[in-house]
Amino acid sequence: MSRILNRRLSRLSTAIATALLSLCASGSATAITFDVIGPGEYDLPVDFKPFNVFVQYATVQDNEKVRDANGKKVDGDGSQQIVGLSKYVRFWSPDWNRKIGLAYEIIVPEIGVRNEAGGSYVGGLGDPLTGFAAWYRPTDSSTFGIQSFLVVPVGNESVADTNWKNLTSLLWNWKGGKFQVTGNGGLVWQGERTNGVKPAVNWHTNNRFGYRISKYLEPFLGLDYEYAAAKNGAPKSWAFDAGAGVVLHTFENQSIALRYSTTVDGASHSQNDSFNLKYVYVW
Repeated sequence: MSRILNRRLSRLSTAIATALLSLCASGSATAITFDVIGPGEYDLPVDFKPFNVFVQYATVQDNEKVRDANGKKVDGDGSQQIVGLSKYVRFWSPDWNRKIGLAYEIIVPEIGVRNEAGGSYVGGLGDPLTGFAAWYRPTDSSTFGIQSFLVVPVGNESVADTNWKNLTSLLWNWKGGKFQVTGNGGLVWQGERTNGVKPAVNWHTNNRFGYRISKYLEPFLGLDYEYAAAKNGAPKSWAFDAGAGVVLHTFENQSIALRYSTTVDGASHSQNDSFNLKYVYVW
């Protein structure tokens, strides 16, 4: 495998498409942070009995094009990456204040990249994330909170990074009849890598706009944005993505969300061309 491809593969865990983190050694970025969320992601309860949730995210991204430093689309390496995120969440409302909700999460990324032209494939488990979320409901139709995750650099060498990271963001949800908007906004801080590079802080926001047309169907639109300043020889990097999808509310405790997303504009960043899936099981 070429040295260039190895560098691209080693930074995929930072995307975790979420994948989740997005700064690369070259300064270009892969997936926008937290672009895996679906509509109603932060429609969270208070004053409830503890329960569990399993979520499986999956993204298939074709790297035919990238955005150069001038924002122009140029040829990428032609590889295809498949990223999965397996998430377990424990939800509870503490006895000392039933008006707030808490959650503890563990997220494990599964990453595979194939390049048919080069005849190469690399895959494995990326750097896991773990952390907490806390929220309250200012009104019966709205939610506001905060979440913070620590990324531990123990993933497979070919698809993981070598530095610690923290993802902290505010989260919100508002519902009005059949319409709802959910989103987040925050930052990604990264420690120094073993090669001495310390990436710039990444700022991001993700928003989903859904409309429940029936008991089983909820089409939605998605908008994602992130920005990182130039640092350590890496250029300024930013991207604005848009997408559309639908949630299939299959059972009372399960749902499936399907979405296509693409980059509208950006610079020193990958050109998003991805199909995304989110499966939720609650018990």
